[in-house]
Amino acid sequence: MVQVCLNGARGAVDGAVVPLTPEALAESAAEAVAAGATDVHVHPRTPCGQDSLSPRVVAATLEAIRARVPVPVGVTTGARAEPDPAVRVSRIREWTVLPDHASVNWHEPGAEDVAAVLIERGVGVEAGIRSGTDGAARFARSPLGPQVLRVLAEVTDTAPDTAERTARVLLTDLGRAFGRPVLLHGEDGGAWPVLRLAGRLCLPTRVGLEDTLFLPGGERALSNAQLVATALLMRREPA
Repeated sequence: MVQVCLNGARGAVDGAVVPLTPEALAESAAEAVAAGATDVHVHPRTPCGQDSLSPRVVAATLEAIRARVPVPVGVTTGARAEPDPAVRVSRIREWTVLPDHASVNWHEPGAEDVAAVLIERGVGVEAGIRSGTDGAARFARSPLGPQVLRVLAEVTDTAPDTAERTARVLLTDLGRAFGRPVLLHGEDGGAWPVLRLAGRLCLPTRVGLEDTLFLPGGERALSNAQLVATALLMRREPA
């Protein structure tokens, strides 16, 4: 499995290739799926470019993408979109169009409440466990652990020389992760070393402009589709 992460916290300052509107996100998703992505992760945005959990914003984004791709589509529920955990839960309850899955940052306050309401509504939960946080320890104690769709092992070490080592420590901290599938990915300078490790370990992974703006050789990526195609070629390389 290679998930494409379309935009994340990136914005206009990161270049015109970063999709922000529902139409641009749908076009980018379609190109990425044609390149081999089998799942989509997106940060729905308001017209002014802010992450949002608004039912209207989420619905417009999901409907646009689903009109173009046949694969599962997930959204973020991070504090960046809504800092107040209680408001986050309220927003999710108001969603009129549901994603196939939604990521929950387990180190953030209110993570279990957010995960619980998603599960209640039939939305798959991607438990985001970031390196350098207490997310793994908190997840290990969570009664919701066995119910999540998968774990996102998120390596925040952006140094190419140490990101793989950090990833291995994170995987060790996660242990068996309640037997749930683990998707391993890195970001910025650590994105490609961690993706290579995911390939060697036969783990699902993700790639896209949320995680990196550059190809392995340092060239600026032209699109999410180019990143996906490069990742798939890399995963076919001999270990």
